[in-house]
Amino acid sequence: MDAVTFQVIQSRLSGIVSEMQDSIFRTGYSTIIRESQDASCMLLDAGGNVVGEHVILPLHVAALPEVVRAVRRTFQDIAPDDAFITNHPYIAGVTHSMDMAVVTPVFHAGSLIAFCGSIAHKSDLGGVVPGTSYGSARELFQEGIQYPPIRFVAAGVPQRDIEAILRANSRTPDLVIGDIRGQVGVARLGERRLAEVIARYGIDALLETFAGVGTVAEKRLREVLATWPDGVHEAESFIDTDGVTPDSKVRYHVRIEKRGDRIAFDFTGSDDQRAGPVNISPSLARGCCYYALIAMVDPALPNNAGVAHVVETTFRPGSVLDPHFPAPCCTYLATCMAIVEAMLVALSDFVPARRMAGNGGTGGISITGRRPNGENFVQYEPIGSAYGGRATSDGVSGIAVLLSNTRAASIEILESEFPTRIRRFELIRDSGGPGRYRGGLSPRRVWEVLVDDAQLTCRGGKHDIPAAGADGGEPGALGSLTINAGTPTARSLSSRFSGVRMMRGDQLTLEKAGGGGLGNPHDRPFEAILNDVLDGYVSLDAAVEHYGADRARLIRAVEAFDHPSS
Repeated sequence: MDAVTFQVIQSRLSGIVSEMQDSIFRTGYSTIIRESQDASCMLLDAGGNVVGEHVILPLHVAALPEVVRAVRRTFQDIAPDDAFITNHPYIAGVTHSMDMAVVTPVFHAGSLIAFCGSIAHKSDLGGVVPGTSYGSARELFQEGIQYPPIRFVAAGVPQRDIEAILRANSRTPDLVIGDIRGQVGVARLGERRLAEVIARYGIDALLETFAGVGTVAEKRLREVLATWPDGVHEAESFIDTDGVTPDSKVRYHVRIEKRGDRIAFDFTGSDDQRAGPVNISPSLARGCCYYALIAMVDPALPNNAGVAHVVETTFRPGSVLDPHFPAPCCTYLATCMAIVEAMLVALSDFVPARRMAGNGGTGGISITGRRPNGENFVQYEPIGSAYGGRATSDGVSGIAVLLSNTRAASIEILESEFPTRIRRFELIRDSGGPGRYRGGLSPRRVWEVLVDDAQLTCRGGKHDIPAAGADGGEPGALGSLTINAGTPTARSLSSRFSGVRMMRGDQLTLEKAGGGGLGNPHDRPFEAILNDVLDGYVSLDAAVEHYGADRARLIRAVEAFDHPSS
């Protein structure tokens, strides 16, 4: 195939996935998909290798290939118009049991040539607490009902018994069924678009492109790796708790060895598997490697099978990154963020120009209960934080960081769909770590509960361990979570828990951790400090204390801005 046709088809595959992404968000029943966009779509070849992606959540790229391979192991009679679902982290490699994967086969002239797939968070799939995400789970079975790969649609016929089981095991059955049906519809859209590509370019050209996309990505990665200095670098990171064992931090360690155009990630120094749900599978850890490597080489590089061919990994069975079934794993993202941070630190020793201070972490809040009419509601919100300072610029404020990539739902949507009210949503002054390049500011969000009895679940972090500074920069501010802050009944909560009771009128204040600073704060230019003070990012006292700014000069500059001379 000529290079132009190859590039056109490759771009077409990416365009198909982009169209699928738009469709899944438009058709989402739940705010989790429709507003927060916690879903990803992909095209995979018959062997489960990613050949078309427009990544929203990078870890889904590592999970969907495992799903396709599990489907192929389980079913020998895959037929046109079938659709398969699974949420099983061990059998099918799904990220965690709150995510449902849907894949459909694509046939041409009687032969299986591809799969269209998606993974999307579900509002509730049973389990100990509403919303399913049990932050104190001790085994997988407490994290909701587990569906191995099963046929949801058989030759175009929906399996109503499967739908009945799904409905019977969810507190929000209409949302769950509606979202899964939407995922099936999105896969059918991908099938139609692939048929159009075949009609225009031919099946041989499509299959040749499937084979070539990974080769191009692998070649690009190996070319860049060959320019890096050979060596070995190590780093480690921690999260506050596993959600079960108090005052017990979890350690993740990575050793990266680079020789020629090869790179190997060794995680055997990480902690043993934990009692709480911070364990993840090796496939997800490898997905973290793909992400970190692409970030250091070229963020525009396709995250497909070619990247997987480059990454070499070693794990220790029975560790937090290779646990024994049925170790719990529902708070997987905190673990993935931690090992990515460790990898970025180690990789920056190979590529100092890409160095970055620590970020404010990720997490999610679930407020659940019953509406006045008796219906269950699950208000799940992924909450962003802030990036650390970077080698050439300040950290970004109030944003989903690294792998999380979801959006904050709009206040108008939340207040129209759930019995809560958002009292405040703002950036926190002085939360960014001081540095030559300041860490990003973290958000503060305050909810008021409008029902008589609700439950609160949190999967957060960095209440005890701040985002680290780098190259002389200072840490970002710690996160916190408080019920009825500033009142006699104020109660501080840990970063990870489930099922805390809240009553009508209670207010919940979440402050995420700020990003760390990079470089000596005293090297920050005066004009940048002044702009921070004028913008409300840094207080006058903090500018003097942490950045060494001259108070009198700073006050004169602020006054000159407020009262410019005529």
